[in-house]
Amino acid sequence: MAPSGALAELLQHLRERSGRTYTSLERRTRISRSSLNRYCLGSAVPPNYGTVEKIATACGASRGELDTLYRLWAEAQVEPATHEHAAAAGPPTADRPPSAETSLSAEEPPPADEPPSADEPPPADEPPVADEPPVADERPVADERPVAPRSPVGPARAPEPEARPPARRKRLPYEILSVVAGLVALAIAGAGLNRLWVDSRADPGEEPEARAAQQVGGPEWSQPPEPVPKGFFGVTINAATGAMPTFPTGATRFWDSETRWSQVEPSRDRFDWSNLDRLVIGARTAGLPALYTFGATPAWASPAGPRSPYPEGPRASAPDSTADWDAFVRAVVTRYRGRIAAYELWAFAPSPYFFTGSATTLADMARRAGRIVHETDPRATVVCPGIGDLWEPASQRFLRDFASAGGYENCDVAAVKLHQREPGDPPESMVELTRVIDRTFHEAGVSLPVWNTGAAYRIATEKPLTEELAGDYAVRFYLVGLYARYDRMYFYNWGGTKLPIVLQAVDGPPTRAALMVRELERWLDGARITSCGHGPAVNLPPRAWQCRFQMPGGPAGSHLGTIAWTEAGAAAIPLDEHAVRVRNLGGGIVDAAAGGVLRLTEQPVLIEYDTAG
Repeated sequence: MAPSGALAELLQHLRERSGRTYTSLERRTRISRSSLNRYCLGSAVPPNYGTVEKIATACGASRGELDTLYRLWAEAQVEPATHEHAAAAGPPTADRPPSAETSLSAEEPPPADEPPSADEPPPADEPPVADEPPVADERPVADERPVAPRSPVGPARAPEPEARPPARRKRLPYEILSVVAGLVALAIAGAGLNRLWVDSRADPGEEPEARAAQQVGGPEWSQPPEPVPKGFFGVTINAATGAMPTFPTGATRFWDSETRWSQVEPSRDRFDWSNLDRLVIGARTAGLPALYTFGATPAWASPAGPRSPYPEGPRASAPDSTADWDAFVRAVVTRYRGRIAAYELWAFAPSPYFFTGSATTLADMARRAGRIVHETDPRATVVCPGIGDLWEPASQRFLRDFASAGGYENCDVAAVKLHQREPGDPPESMVELTRVIDRTFHEAGVSLPVWNTGAAYRIATEKPLTEELAGDYAVRFYLVGLYARYDRMYFYNWGGTKLPIVLQAVDGPPTRAALMVRELERWLDGARITSCGHGPAVNLPPRAWQCRFQMPGGPAGSHLGTIAWTEAGAAAIPLDEHAVRVRNLGGGIVDAAAGGVLRLTEQPVLIEYDTAG
């Protein structure tokens, strides 16, 4: 069978095995049903491997199957046929699994008329990738060899070409040789041009957004070794007792800690500093830099404003008088000068629960407050209001409008709220959101360090995670921050117990998740980060991620290390010849065998090398 036919049969097999309809795949991949139909039936070859990988990954393909798909797709590019042919059935072979059908079955009508399946949930409720079948126990066939990851000291060596016996020569007349040489040259040139044309063209049947992006090898980013930012591992305190985490952390944020504006100044010029005093003393005793977050306008400052969901009845609007705002900011910064390290100028915007005013109004409040903080406590860091719900275009417009109105003029740091698009999505899904945020900042002309200061409002209503997932997700929350190159990540929250992930209840012991975060902090104490990347671009399986570091210690004073994990399931990767040990988040250490294979899972591990950093 021609490679294009085998490619189509394998895609069809994967689709059938996954149980996905064309409608479900269209939603997952953003490739039109008509195109999916042609690719799975063999009447068209996908224009690039990115499209093949997108379909196969959505169907839960294993690493070996992805390798086979790439080989078939590459071979199909130089077929003499036009690729517009019907899929032909044939007996199963070693590299082609059997297919239950070679045309649309009676149970599944043609894609153009395919109604959504009765038992098929809408996109928001589709099972997250984390629930797809793992690939740990799948074995590559004999002729499939895993690709070694890049060496920490350079690119992976290319495999040695297989030795072939010399071909027997047969002398031909000069005229025949000339003709053959010309035909071969034309064929090679034609094949090369055709392949370039096929790789770069767009499939007319696909929507523009479905076309795969340019395939680029290498890490997402790389840089000279830079220290992991001091205070990177932050937590938001959800208690007013003054108690602090009993496991190591890097910074604290005061919100939902009974320190809202409406509580500190319950009536004009009458202050209750008791809660905030306890928290500031607690943070200083623990040696933790404190971030105070402004928010919750008192009812007396905006009587007609919409109510915010807090018992003392604050408003989600801006104060009616900027003089009241200026006076409160000045009172707080004056009292805690030199004791509070940073100020976030509003908790969350835009939001019906926290701020319903315009971006222009908030920008004016931020400019005024930033100026007061810098004048009153020059050493304090001014963090602009936390912009949230940035999956939504309306919030992206709010950020751009806030920037255009001069909101970032007096700020040292920009703040955002990172969260998964849907509850239960793996933490790595936030990487897409960080790219949206980066693009929005670029469009707005903003270039400031970024802190993640919270989550989605809905977090308090999300279901608790299992013990295993809670630990894995807590650690990967911070790793996503490193991947996004954020300077600080505040986990929401510490002290609360009605959340998907609990780190520690007040007066209780740290949870397993907190202890795993503690181990990650130990790994990175004194480390310098050099790069992050994921998937085939860095010679890893499609759902595998890594960040690389210059680690302290060793005969040369430093050595190289890689933290690696998967976002779903498991995958086997060969260990580099310089790997000496693998650490897990339970504190265990395993010696690495040269040429051995490491089973990556959703729990990150640290691979250390004997190579000097």
